[in-house]
Amino acid sequence: MNSDFLLESYDYVLSKDLIATYPVFPKEKARLLVYHRKEDRIFHSDFYHIFDFIPKKALIVFNDTKVIKARLYGYKESGGSIEILFHRQIRDKVYLVQIGGKVKKNTKIILQKGYECLVEEMLDEGYRVVSFFKNNICLDLNFVFQMLEELGHMPIPPYMKRDDETLDLVEYQSVFAKNYGAVAAPTASLHFSDSSMEYIKRNFNYCFLTLHVGAGTFNSVDTPDIREYKIHTESLHIPVSSMQKIHRAESILCIGTTALRSVEYYQRLQVLDKGKDFFGECDIFLHLGNRVCYADYLLTNFHLPKSSLIMLVASMVGLEKCKEIYEIAIQKQYRFYSYGDGMLIL
Repeated sequence: MNSDFLLESYDYVLSKDLIATYPVFPKEKARLLVYHRKEDRIFHSDFYHIFDFIPKKALIVFNDTKVIKARLYGYKESGGSIEILFHRQIRDKVYLVQIGGKVKKNTKIILQKGYECLVEEMLDEGYRVVSFFKNNICLDLNFVFQMLEELGHMPIPPYMKRDDETLDLVEYQSVFAKNYGAVAAPTASLHFSDSSMEYIKRNFNYCFLTLHVGAGTFNSVDTPDIREYKIHTESLHIPVSSMQKIHRAESILCIGTTALRSVEYYQRLQVLDKGKDFFGECDIFLHLGNRVCYADYLLTNFHLPKSSLIMLVASMVGLEKCKEIYEIAIQKQYRFYSYGDGMLIL
């Protein structure tokens, strides 16, 4: 089999001390690796200087999803402790979650402040279908979001190996986050401060879309041939104004893999402008057999081994160059993953 499609081709070894467990302050202090594809050159910089590299005519596309406090803690009536990671609504008053701890159908989980969770259905890999209640009243999505705001914890990634803290309420959220629904942050967005966003709004063409990032973004691809992997789906909304900008753009810079996947998914559908917002379930898996076609540039972080995200990066730069860049980033002691440093692909 062509090595481009072998899962093992996307593995690498990372020292634990290069996994960023806290953000840097200020945001602009984060380092930036810039790879210029046409020149085949790598530059080492920081986010103070990112605007020296971004092409002036590029449309900058941001994902304005907002991370919900998706992690809940409770206990069974029998006394066993339970952790719940909320994912999304799957139908009216019924929700998809992951549960840590042994449960079975009809298990009741006691939460704080009178809230309860009832397991309705058992799925694979710890996924469960549940309903939430307060005072025996089944909760709709608005009340579930209210419950999460009251009781929930920020769902920082498991590789940080720590509990969420007060700072994560702010730092694990982009400064332009607007629409609730993500259970993981679109991490390239975390590099932008209020002042850098003001600069962008004065000097660049930009737009927003909303892709609600799911916890599946952290999953490793688990098929020996990556083309056989079935990627997770995520809810996508693109306003009419953003659709029009995307159609007219000379070139597009996506802030993060979530923005890029959104643009690629939307553009491939060849949606006609009928003056209505676009809604869809984004399930595009970008790799060397399904390359990026519509986005020209990407700002992203450094991703987990064997993840669909490192495969997306390889689809833009090639497998060998992707490996080379990651090796250089490790040698240069870049900080990896959600709170880590960034890479700009031009």
